[in-house]
Amino acid sequence: MIRKIIHIDEEKCNGCGLCAEACHEGAIDIVDGKAKLMREHFCDGFGDCLPNCPTGAITFEEREAPAYDEAAVKAAQAKKAEEKKMEHIHEGGCPGSRMMQFKAVQEESEPEQSQVKMKPVSRLGQWPCQIKLLPTEAPFYDGAKLLIAADCTAYAYANMHEDFMKGKITLIGCPKLDAVDYTEKLTDIIRNNDIKSVTIVRMEVPCCGGLQMAAENALRNSGKFIPWQVVTISRDGRILE
Repeated sequence: MIRKIIHIDEEKCNGCGLCAEACHEGAIDIVDGKAKLMREHFCDGFGDCLPNCPTGAITFEEREAPAYDEAAVKAAQAKKAEEKKMEHIHEGGCPGSRMMQFKAVQEESEPEQSQVKMKPVSRLGQWPCQIKLLPTEAPFYDGAKLLIAADCTAYAYANMHEDFMKGKITLIGCPKLDAVDYTEKLTDIIRNNDIKSVTIVRMEVPCCGGLQMAAENALRNSGKFIPWQVVTISRDGRILE
């Protein structure tokens, strides 16, 4: 079809990239230091990129071009937004804090449970798991059951993965060692995401009361009614009634 579409004069283009940033549809890329219209069906012909070009390299022209595909543009925008979330690295730039979700890996490992040797399978559903490092919003919180656990519980209670972590997003911490009140962080996580339930697993020692209190305060502060429970582990690894 004949329609209005942008034209980029590569001789005038200085490769600044302002047009690519201004193009909300993602039709323009910078290739070999020059702006190029890479996806003609993404260009709506409105020219948001024109006023951002400092060299006047972009103009309108009418020529044969594929029709503007709004559905394809929206799909590409959604994919880009999701990739941006998953590529997020926490402040400080530590690669070890990169968000990861392990659901697919766990499902692939499930058949191992039927083997004779019954090898243990990790039930950690995401990374990171330390409360201090976790983001307040992430895809793995969507519809999640939260496990808020004192970090010692995994060492005291032998079957932590199967009995508590399986099917949950795990948040661990120790208010005594971190010397911090987790209330605000946990409140933001519960308030800003679709959390289905909260399980708090703590040790019987008094200092673990800080973790339980932070979680309970976060549940109240979130303004949501969410099912929750507290499980206390003894120092010799038993669940206390």
